[in-house]
Amino acid sequence: MSDLLEFRLLKYIAVIAEVGNFTRAAEKLFTSQPSLSHQIIDLEDGLGMEIFERNRDRITPTPGGQILVEYAKDAVRTRNEVVKAALAVHHGEVPPLRLGFSCFVPTPVLEGFQRVYEALFPACPAQLAGGDPARIADQLQRKTLDCALLPMPIKTDDLIVVQIASAPLVVCMREDDPLAQLSEVRPEEIADRLRVFRAPETHPAAHKRLMEMLDEIGIRPAVSCIASTPSELQWMVQRGFGLSLIDQQIRLEPFLTARPIFGVRWSADTAFVHDPGAEHLALPLLVRYLGRSSNGRRPPRRISRHKSEGPVQLELLA
Repeated sequence: MSDLLEFRLLKYIAVIAEVGNFTRAAEKLFTSQPSLSHQIIDLEDGLGMEIFERNRDRITPTPGGQILVEYAKDAVRTRNEVVKAALAVHHGEVPPLRLGFSCFVPTPVLEGFQRVYEALFPACPAQLAGGDPARIADQLQRKTLDCALLPMPIKTDDLIVVQIASAPLVVCMREDDPLAQLSEVRPEEIADRLRVFRAPETHPAAHKRLMEMLDEIGIRPAVSCIASTPSELQWMVQRGFGLSLIDQQIRLEPFLTARPIFGVRWSADTAFVHDPGAEHLALPLLVRYLGRSSNGRRPPRRISRHKSEGPVQLELLA
């Protein structure tokens, strides 16, 4: 049955739904109205359902037809984006992809994105720029960057976000720490020792939320050490200044290890982010690929707030 939905017919369905009239659709498609109507009727007969309701004033999709209309629009849009990208690659016309990233994005995530981009756009360069998430978000909106990899959540309503990675948040400690002998640590075992944090002023709302979350499990830390990078954070733990929370995917320095907190399901999530007005031709394909390959977590979307179910996003890492 799926063989009935040739791309030509999908294009017809999309245009008919757009203009709401067979005559205008035929003109736009450079075909005759009788031929167009006949082909849609044949398709409806083959499928055993009506795709469009024929009204005097306007042609509208049936409830079942609306599903085919959305599929048709997406198929046409994808075909156009793929052809445009392929031609640009062939002619060497793909501009460098200007990618921003936070140092708190795990290296495996950065490397995974690099592999995806190189597979989709072979021999097309990328220009990377590290920085603070707030500054990177501003650069995205000013279009001095095309896209970015940032820890979630991202506090703006003007960017498109695709979650591409998620990992548990764990307690970073020295390998010779007595707690390292345990498979999990209890909140009361780290309550007095959790002292190394990312600088609160880099994200005040995030730090406030973190303190609230810790308070919910009986931990009320006094922030005594602050770090601006994962390396600084780990150095402080190595030197015995206290324990810290860290994304499980972050590569640990020698003599450090990490343990989960018993009964806690906090996650550090990473997103692919771009401004809706960004024009780099790689963006539509990257969004489609990353949205499909993120294990069904969620499609491209506007910024999400905290979920009521599932792991809590720990905003300190944003």
